[in-house]
Amino acid sequence: MLQPILSTTVISLAVIYVLVVLLRGRWQTATIALFMGLLACVVLEISDLLVFLEPADLMRWKKMGLVAEASLPFTWLFFSLTYAHQWQQGHVSSRSKLLLAAMLFFPAIALFLSPLELFYSPDFVDERILFLRSQGHLFYVLLMCALVVGLFHLERTYVSLSRPDRWRAKFEIVGAGLILAVLVIHYSQALLYRSLDMNLIPVRTASVILALGFMTYSRLYRGEVMRIEVSRHVAYRSVVFLVVGIYLIGLGLFGTGVRYLDVTQNRTIIVALAVFSGVLLVVLFLSERVRRRIQVVLHKNFYQKKYDYRNEWLHFTTRLAEAKNREELEAGILAFFAETFSLRGAALFLRDQQSGRFLCSAQHEMDMSHLSPGEGLPEESRMRQDNWVVDLGENRTTLTEDWASLHQKGCKFLVPLCFQQRIEGVIALGERVYDGDPLTYEDFDLMKTLSHQAIGVLLSRKLYADLVAANEMAAIGRVSTFVIHDLKNLVSSLALVVDNARDYIDDAEFRADMFETLDNTVNNMNRLIVRLQNVKRQPTLEFTDTDLLTLSQRAVEQSGHSAVQIRGSAVIVRADSAEVDKVLLNLLHNAREASTDQAPIEVEVGRDEQAFIRVTDHGAGMSEVFIRQRLFKPFETTKKKGMGIGLYQCRQVIEGHGGRIEVQSEPGVGSTFTLWLPVEM
Repeated sequence: MLQPILSTTVISLAVIYVLVVLLRGRWQTATIALFMGLLACVVLEISDLLVFLEPADLMRWKKMGLVAEASLPFTWLFFSLTYAHQWQQGHVSSRSKLLLAAMLFFPAIALFLSPLELFYSPDFVDERILFLRSQGHLFYVLLMCALVVGLFHLERTYVSLSRPDRWRAKFEIVGAGLILAVLVIHYSQALLYRSLDMNLIPVRTASVILALGFMTYSRLYRGEVMRIEVSRHVAYRSVVFLVVGIYLIGLGLFGTGVRYLDVTQNRTIIVALAVFSGVLLVVLFLSERVRRRIQVVLHKNFYQKKYDYRNEWLHFTTRLAEAKNREELEAGILAFFAETFSLRGAALFLRDQQSGRFLCSAQHEMDMSHLSPGEGLPEESRMRQDNWVVDLGENRTTLTEDWASLHQKGCKFLVPLCFQQRIEGVIALGERVYDGDPLTYEDFDLMKTLSHQAIGVLLSRKLYADLVAANEMAAIGRVSTFVIHDLKNLVSSLALVVDNARDYIDDAEFRADMFETLDNTVNNMNRLIVRLQNVKRQPTLEFTDTDLLTLSQRAVEQSGHSAVQIRGSAVIVRADSAEVDKVLLNLLHNAREASTDQAPIEVEVGRDEQAFIRVTDHGAGMSEVFIRQRLFKPFETTKKKGMGIGLYQCRQVIEGHGGRIEVQSEPGVGSTFTLWLPVEM
């Protein structure tokens, strides 16, 4: 027969698994519970094997099997509650203890009832089917439901594990879940057919063999998991799943009863009940009051701490990071306070630096925009020093008119927003959604923690806005510096004309020169206006055929420096001669300032792959670090009276031609600036 081989395999694998756990693991509560569960399975296998081998003694062997079956709910629920959980005094909820105590009902029934009171089998040798009596039907249906509870807790444990621990525990939990699942399927026959088909025992045994293989592999190659605590989100979701499961089972039982009573139009009744009860269930779980009551029950009976502070912190910081502007940030802070503490509304008041009053900056389902309370902040010293959360109800007799109006509008608590022991604002909290869950020290501690983070982010955003405004003002200042640099030269020309006009205004030749100067000044100012309109873009250039040698000679003459030496040959390029002339004049001016009066300045014009103008001086020179980091940056200069914008403008002009500026310099030796311009454009 196949069954003896399968049962022997189960017993052998169970012994191997126990030895592996003892040798590799530690004695823990979950280990003892697991051994008890496996012992119950082994005894059940032995009992059913003896039933197959000696069917004449069916009731005697089933008595032993009945005790083993009755032990399954307690042992496996004990394992599912303790696996990776803490099980010391003070860490176990009263609900869990009560649930475990209820599971002892099954062994008590098995000990005091005879198998004949539960089932009978008139022809077991041929059919191998146990027909359930009324007591037996109720016993095995309840047994199946108890095993479902254990399976439910095991699933909740796995979901609560961290990712590394899920990898370690996956096969062990799958194995234990497989044992519970196959037992649930086996005993579901009692619900469906009011009988137990013993011909399915080999399938159950094979499933247990597979489960023990998974569990042994997990212990050998993946080790133990860390202790965990089920998150509140998972616990609440599990409650929802449990209620939905009870709802579906209830529908199934109701449908079975309707068919059994042969009620006419039974399908219409079932559908109507399913729809109405389903809608009622949805409405209940969408209710904030019901959700809060469930969370309160879970907290009081399953957890030491009211909040999962790590998750609350992560959710809060994520909400703050998602805000795109100050308005979304303030709204996010208030919404999080309202959701976390189940409030009907909240408002944010920030101190106005000029008046010292607290102005409503944001509100969440509360109308506080017209209020601006000032001095007389209740318990101000405690709020400032200890971040004390003030209960306005307790202080209502001492409130000033401003803060009393806040209390009359529905505000119950004030959470201070302190920075360096200065109250920068307060968060006004409205009424609770569910009054049966009073605020405790844990709520206040979390409020303080969140307020610290909130005021830090709010002040950071304010400082960032101030910095942006300061940068805009600095940008205006930089543009002004550019304008001043060019206007200074234009004003100098106009001042010279005005001074000479007093003595030579009657001279016709002077008047002609004066009008020419004024005309040039107007044109230069118009060009300056155009440059200001395109301050972030390359300068607008007018390209013409230009001889670089002739342009260099003209620039040298304009510079008025007699020590400049020019050499090279004529090179024709397409360029804006006026702009390149300004660049060359700027380089010559810089070279003259960097050199002594007697030091020569050399200008070379030529062509390699591109046309070039090279200006060399033998002055002070520059360091490599200065050239790389500061030379072409605006407002960076080594001159006492320089503005540091000349070379920045020069590079813009040359790059506008599609060229580049190269610099070679050595401190104490001199510098060489090379303007490279494309020959064809």
